[in-house]
Amino acid sequence: MGLVTVSGSLGLLFPPSLPAIIYGVTAGVSVKSIFIAGIIPGTLLVSTIALWAIRQGKVDHVTKRKFNPGKAIRILWQTKWEAIIPAGVLVGIFSGFTTLVETAALTTVYVIIVETLVYRDLKAKQIPKIIIDCSTLIGGVLIILGVAMGLTSYLVDAQIPMLLLDWMKETVSSKYVFLIMLNIFLLLTGCLMDIFSSIIVVVPLIAPLGEYFGIDPVHLGIIFIANLELGFLTPPVGMNLFLSAYRFNESMPVIYKATLPFFLVRLLVVIAITYLPFLSLGLLN
Repeated sequence: MGLVTVSGSLGLLFPPSLPAIIYGVTAGVSVKSIFIAGIIPGTLLVSTIALWAIRQGKVDHVTKRKFNPGKAIRILWQTKWEAIIPAGVLVGIFSGFTTLVETAALTTVYVIIVETLVYRDLKAKQIPKIIIDCSTLIGGVLIILGVAMGLTSYLVDAQIPMLLLDWMKETVSSKYVFLIMLNIFLLLTGCLMDIFSSIIVVVPLIAPLGEYFGIDPVHLGIIFIANLELGFLTPPVGMNLFLSAYRFNESMPVIYKATLPFFLVRLLVVIAITYLPFLSLGLLN
C-alpha cells in the first residue's frame, strides 16, 4: 500500500508533466529547461523509492518474480498505439516542431483516429457526449484556476510579493535559511492546496525571493514541484492518501503507517535536491 500510494506522484518531474508546464508558463521559465532539469532529480526519487521498496520487500518476505524480457516486449507491442503518445509529445516539445497547445491538439486528433479507426471502440455519435463530459471536467478545473488567478491578482495589486521581499531582506540573510523556510512553507502549502492552485498563487510570491537570494529560476522550479509532490502524501489534504484509503478499503491511520517510511525517504531526497543545485542544473550546463 505504501509503495502504490507514494508512486502515484513520482512522475511530476518528467515530461509531459502538466504541473511542470503550468509552472514554466506562470514563472516565465522555459518549460523545456524544467523538463531537462527534472531528469536527474526525478530519476533519483524513483531510484530511492525502488531501493527502499526492495529492502522492505525482503523484510516482509515478499515473493519475488523473475523479470521476463520476452513478455515485456510482447506487452509493449500490444500497447504500441498508446506508447506512441508520450513519445510523440516529447518529440513535439523538445524538437520545437510544435508548441504546447499544438502538441495537445495533435494528441487529441491522434487518439480519436486510433479509437475510431484502429480499435473501433469509439463511435462517431459518441464524440459529442465525450466533448460535453470533458468540457464539464475542464470547466471545474478552470473555475479553480480562475479563483486562484483572481487571488494572485489581488496579491500583486496589494504588493504582497514586494512586502514579503522587504520582510525577508530584513529577517533572513542566509540563502540556506531561506531554503529551509521555503521547504517548510511548500510542505504546508501542499497540505492545504492542490498543486495547480499552489502554482498559480504561490509562484508569484516566491519567484522574487528566489531571485534575490540568487537561486536559479529553473532550480527553484524543481524545488517547488519536488516539495509539492510530497503534498500528495501529507495530511490533511493528501490526495493520494484518500484515494488509497478508498481503493484499498483501509482506514486513514493504516495508510499513514504504510506511507510514512516512503515519505521520509522522499523527504531526504527533496532536501538533497534543494541544497545540491547541480542535481537540477547539471544537464543544462
